[in-house]
Amino acid sequence: MAKKSKKMQAALEKVDTTKAYSVEDAVALAKDTNIAKFDATLEVAYRLNVDPKKADQQIRGAVVLPNGTGKTQTVLVFAKGDKAKEAEEAGADYVGEGDLADKIQGGWFDFDVVVATPDMMAQVGKLGRVLGPKGLMPNPKTGTVTMDVAKAVEEVKAGKVTYRVDRNGNIHVPIGKASFDNEQLVENFKTIHDVVEKAKPSASKGIYMQNITVTTTFGPGIHVDASSF
Repeated sequence: MAKKSKKMQAALEKVDTTKAYSVEDAVALAKDTNIAKFDATLEVAYRLNVDPKKADQQIRGAVVLPNGTGKTQTVLVFAKGDKAKEAEEAGADYVGEGDLADKIQGGWFDFDVVVATPDMMAQVGKLGRVLGPKGLMPNPKTGTVTMDVAKAVEEVKAGKVTYRVDRNGNIHVPIGKASFDNEQLVENFKTIHDVVEKAKPSASKGIYMQNITVTTTFGPGIHVDASSF
């Protein structure tokens, strides 16, 4: 086991691992135990009582955080004609067709989000093997396959985040930076919590949210009381 640094040991001493904190206290403690020398990201993790192998228990979607993420997202749009022009005017960083597909096939990934119009999906689908593993494949459920490319680009730039349950039933979502005010982080956290709560599959029985944790990039995990939202 790797030896913990003095900073991490000091941070861990501030956290009561037997306690589930209120959302407000958990956010404050996460910031207080941040040991990164840069503006760390706060991330929330949910362990859910779902079986992702079953189609009716898969959870996936997107939501615009009211206070953004603190990160400027680079957006690539597959579109042509008027839709390409709309994407450019909305602030897309890259807009194109086959030229962009060829660059991606060649190993270029200088972007964070991919948006595509439905008519481009036959071409984009060929990139599934390279975009899929990186979580970059456009999907209607996250609003990234749409004819309204301007809205999609604007939402990403405004702080839209995607969430998806992994094979172990976990969801990880960023809620902002350590430099954010506590109130901003709490508001973002509550926004995420609301959509995850509403996404509960009818097939999920028993306690749906089994564990909720918030942490900074290098900080300790802090358990959050689900009833405090």
